[in-house]
Amino acid sequence: MTEADHRESAAEIAGWLIADGRLLPDPVGLIEGFCERLTQRGVPLWRLRAGQRLANPLAAAWGVIWTRGAIAHEYLVARTTLSTDAFHGSPFQFVVERRASFRRRLLDLDAEGDHQVLHEMAAAGGTDYLAVPLEYGDGSVQGLSLVSDGEAGFADWHLELIERLRQPLAAAMEPTAMRRSSASLLRAFLGDGPADAVLAGAIRRGDRRHIEAAILFTDLRGFTTMSERLGEAELFTALDRYFEAVVEAVRGRGGDVLKFLGDGILAIFPIDAPGGRTAACRAGLEAVDHARRALAKGAHVTPLAFIATLHVGQVVYGNIGSPDRLDFTVLGPAVNLVSRLEGLAKDLDRPLLCSAEFAGVVDAPLVSLGRFPLKGVAEPPEVFAPPGAPERS
Repeated sequence: MTEADHRESAAEIAGWLIADGRLLPDPVGLIEGFCERLTQRGVPLWRLRAGQRLANPLAAAWGVIWTRGAIAHEYLVARTTLSTDAFHGSPFQFVVERRASFRRRLLDLDAEGDHQVLHEMAAAGGTDYLAVPLEYGDGSVQGLSLVSDGEAGFADWHLELIERLRQPLAAAMEPTAMRRSSASLLRAFLGDGPADAVLAGAIRRGDRRHIEAAILFTDLRGFTTMSERLGEAELFTALDRYFEAVVEAVRGRGGDVLKFLGDGILAIFPIDAPGGRTAACRAGLEAVDHARRALAKGAHVTPLAFIATLHVGQVVYGNIGSPDRLDFTVLGPAVNLVSRLEGLAKDLDRPLLCSAEFAGVVDAPLVSLGRFPLKGVAEPPEVFAPPGAPERS
């Protein structure tokens, strides 16, 4: 190919990226289309990885991996990975921090000096490695790595073509990356269900809908005493361990955590899946059990236990607030009841209390403790608990 042919190839691929590629809703499709166009023009590409940083306190990055002859797929990187050798000293760290390309032939690697990812690519059959920066309009830099398995690796014109295409590719990737980052941030702070509703357009004050759900409220036992006894760092570590155990248990069973209320957690299990009420209520009970077992694992200086209350009913799900400050939450008598049960559970020294509606649906050994008057609840509700004597804190 002549220099003119190379320029024409770059112009054709760049035109596709900025026009049709940029409009693709799926980043996997965009990367597949880009890789296909490179290989059709003779670039000996075997593997490509497009890494995208996330504005998210829980996850560090996401991206797409394309391998010739395999199905392209997305991946997610936990924020803790940034503090490990998987990132430190890597080509991606070089590219992101220096805003410069990184190229390394994989046939003569140094066992000590070269990063582990280069050794992994060489062991899998790679011969040449290139990483380039993708610069976005907000000033952030993302990473793109390309690996060849051709005997000669990348030729100079391959490198020039990729260099000419990195900015058009960045322009095509940026809209998808920004959408993913916004959605990820909403999910981190609102939960999956509210985030999906907001992304779907439920953004005005008063936007709401009625749903049926199993409702879970948890409250950390002995938190006041703990906050007086522990130092700030130790207290926050204990809280994070409790929140992590409950949140992972809830989300792992299809629930949504809606609120952190001091040391309390409000979560719902929407009744919109196969099995209806029974499945949602069972998921709530399983989440409580799983969280308790997670907190009991390992030896900890500060042992943690929590009270849980469960109810099932209709809730109002949507936006409330002032004209310039909104909150996505659930309201209604059902939410009031489950929160009032939490105070009763403390009075009765019970780690778990359920409403009669919940106990009547779920298949679990629950016994009636009788009826108790609750503030804000018109008729004293009948409450249920697992059999056995009350547990003392």
